[in-house]
Amino acid sequence: MTRALNATRKGPKSGENPRSVVVFLHGYGANGEDLLGLADPLGEHLPDTLFIAPDAPEKCAASPVGYQWFPIPWIDGSSEEEAERGMRAAVDDLNAFLDGVLVDEDMLPEQMVLFGFSQGSMMSLHVAPRREDEISGIVAFSGRILNPELLVDEAVSKPPVLLVHGDADDVVPPASLPQAAEALQEAGFKEVYAHIMKGTGHGIAPDGLSVALAFMRDKLGL
Repeated sequence: MTRALNATRKGPKSGENPRSVVVFLHGYGANGEDLLGLADPLGEHLPDTLFIAPDAPEKCAASPVGYQWFPIPWIDGSSEEEAERGMRAAVDDLNAFLDGVLVDEDMLPEQMVLFGFSQGSMMSLHVAPRREDEISGIVAFSGRILNPELLVDEAVSKPPVLLVHGDADDVVPPASLPQAAEALQEAGFKEVYAHIMKGTGHGIAPDGLSVALAFMRDKLGL
């Protein structure tokens, strides 16, 4: 049985019915509000877009006020089995949430972008390729691909992907970007783009956000 995800939302800035939806997936120990602030600068250029930011399904042991998509053993002392079990459960929760957004907002998959940061990027890169109906695109900041060796056999849809990473990231190594790009290309993804944020640590810099905006406008046809 899936767990319902609490979510906050902004937009569309135009006040009209949304023509597209961007789902923000936050990082370990944060919450939906952490990324929802990006709806303000992005909404200036995506006025007919609805931005939705769910909280991950579990309270975070390492950050009592935040949430996690799954445990991280070397941070919270969980076991590898607990992390794997938590990830599988979160995948089911997120899929159910995305299905609900599409139905509730009367959207088609090609009108949806997943925009992840860190652990949220890991979820985006894992979930979207395994969904039967291809979404418009994936924006993955400061993340990596979970179980890249499974992607070739398990990817059933191959949406465009933008990978963005800071070259000074001391949380998720910058080498995760080329590793993810290689795994995606080996799995047959035709559109894989990358941007390195110079001098940026584990975060989202203005240049990265600008590249993400251009990618989303292009893939959503806006």
